[in-house]
Amino acid sequence: MNRRKFISKLPILGGLPFVLDSIPFNILGQPNSPLQRLAAQCDTDRVLIILQMHGGNDGINTIIPIADYDRYYSVRANIAIPESGARKYITLDGTLASKDQIGLHPDMVGVKNLYDQGKVKLVQGVSYDKNNGSHFRGRDILFMGGGADDYLKSGWAGRYFKDLNSPLVYPEDFPNPNFKDPLALEFGNDLSLVFHQDDNIPTSISINDPESFFNLVETLPGFEDKQNVDPRGIPPLALANSPYERELNWILGLEQKSDEYDDRLLETYKEGKKNDPNITYPDTYPYNAPASRLKNPLSKQLKIIANLINGGCKTKIYLINIGGFDTHAEQVEKYDATMGNHAALVYHISAAMNAFQQDLGKRGIEEKVLTITTSEFGRRIYSNGSYGTDHGTGAPLLVFGKNVNPGVLGTNPDLTKDNVGLQYDYRQVYASIMKDWMCVNEKTVDEEFGIFWGDYPGRGEKLDIINTSVGIEDFIYQRFKLNSCYPNPASYSTSISFYINAGANVNLKILDLDGKVVKQLMNEFKPMGEHRILVDLRDIKSGMYFYQIDAGMLKDTKKLIVVK
Repeated sequence: MNRRKFISKLPILGGLPFVLDSIPFNILGQPNSPLQRLAAQCDTDRVLIILQMHGGNDGINTIIPIADYDRYYSVRANIAIPESGARKYITLDGTLASKDQIGLHPDMVGVKNLYDQGKVKLVQGVSYDKNNGSHFRGRDILFMGGGADDYLKSGWAGRYFKDLNSPLVYPEDFPNPNFKDPLALEFGNDLSLVFHQDDNIPTSISINDPESFFNLVETLPGFEDKQNVDPRGIPPLALANSPYERELNWILGLEQKSDEYDDRLLETYKEGKKNDPNITYPDTYPYNAPASRLKNPLSKQLKIIANLINGGCKTKIYLINIGGFDTHAEQVEKYDATMGNHAALVYHISAAMNAFQQDLGKRGIEEKVLTITTSEFGRRIYSNGSYGTDHGTGAPLLVFGKNVNPGVLGTNPDLTKDNVGLQYDYRQVYASIMKDWMCVNEKTVDEEFGIFWGDYPGRGEKLDIINTSVGIEDFIYQRFKLNSCYPNPASYSTSISFYINAGANVNLKILDLDGKVVKQLMNEFKPMGEHRILVDLRDIKSGMYFYQIDAGMLKDTKKLIVVK
C-alpha cells in the first residue's frame, strides 16, 4: 500500500485514541509545541492530572453548606442530604469558623480521609464573570483560559510556553534521550481545547487493545513509496507555508511519532506494573443507582497513570474524564436523596482518588502528582420538581496531592441567591498551579498572557493552593491532638483532653515505664470534636508514667508524673 492509500485511511484512525487495558487516551503533541518546551524547561518530574466532570457538577450537594442548613433544606427539600441518620452528611472540619462549616456527601468518605491526611485543598465559589451555563461554551472557556467574551482557538496549557526560547523543535527533536515520552495524554475519544495552539493540530491514534496497537504500528503501510514518486507526499511549492502544507506534514508525521512513542509507552507501562502494591481500586458503586452509573470509570484511568509514572514515564499532563453530571432530573432517588445518579458519581471520584493516593504512596511517587477537578459550571441553588438541578454558575473545586496546602479556601455560598456567587476566578487557580507546581515564573504568567487574563481584576493574585515551604504536620496536629494533662504533676486526679476531626474508636490508657498498662481510661467510639476525661489517680503510686491514645489518625503519647 502506498502513502496516498495510507493517508486515505487516516479518518478511520484520526479522532480515535490510543488504548491501554481497554481504556482509550490520546497522544498529544504539536509542531513547535510549547507543551513540549514545558518538559524541557521544567527541571522537576511533577505531573498534573486534570479530572474533568462532564455536565456541570452540583456543588451544593457535593459540599453541603451546613452553616446555613435550614436554608439549604428549604430550597432543595426533595434532594437535600440529611443532617442526621445513618447516611447524614460528613462534617469535613470541626476547626473551621462556624460560618464556613461544610459537610461532604455521605459517599465521599475517601475525600474526608484524604482531607484529614492533609492531601486536599477545597476552593469555594470557582467560576468566571458572565458564566452563561452552557456546556460547550463553558467547557471551551475553562480550557482556553479566557473570559466569557474571549473566543480563543488555543488552550491555556498550549499557550504557556509558546514564547519561550528553546532549541528543541517538535517533532524533529522528540522523542530524545532526555525526554522520551509524549508530553500530554488525554483519556477518552475527544481532543480538548486545553492542549490546542492556534496553528497546530494535536495527534491521536487508537486501537482496541494495547498489543494490537503496538503490532499495528510496526506494520503501518506507507513506508513503501517508490523512489521519486510522490516522495513523502510533499505538496507543490506554490502551497509552501500554507495551511494545507502544515496539515499534510502533520498527517505524514503521524506514523513516525506513533512508531516512536508506542514502544516507549508499553515499556514504561509494563515496568510500572512490576512492583504494583495491588491497592484495590473501587470497581462499582455499592448502593442503589442506575445501571449506567454503577461502574467506576476513573479507577482504570488512574491505575494506568500510576503504572506509567512508576515505570518512568515523564508525561507532564494527563486529562481524565467522568460524565453524567447534567442532572436535570433524577439526580437522586425519590425515596432517598443520598442515593442515585449524583451519589454514584461523587463516590466514584472520592473512592478512586483515595485508592490512587494510596497507590502512589506505596510506590513512593506521591510527591510527584497533583490532581485538580474541573466542571463547566455548577448547578442552581434551588432544586427543581424533577428531583434534579438546573444549570448554574459557580461550584467548589478540589485539588488532591501530598503537596497541596490543605484546608478550605473561601466560604459558603449565599443561599438566598439563585446561583452560587463568584469567589475565585478559575484562572487564579490555574495561574497558581502553573507558578507553584509547573515551574512557570510569575512574570510569564502575569505579563505575557494578556489575552489569557483580559481585564480580569484579580490578575496575578496567587492562591495558597500548593504547599511550597512547610509540611502538613501543623495542619494535622490542629485537627488530631492529645493535649497536655492538667495538673501535671498530679496527686489524686488529672484532666486529659483530646481533639479528633473524625469519629473513631478511642483507646486511651496509662502506661508505666516498662510499657505495661496501669489503667485503661477509655476504649469506645467517640464522634468528631473535643473530649475530656477526669482521671482518678488515687490507686496509682507515685512515679513517672505515660498516657497514650490511639484514635484513628491520632496516635500520641505524653508524660504524666504522679506525686503522693
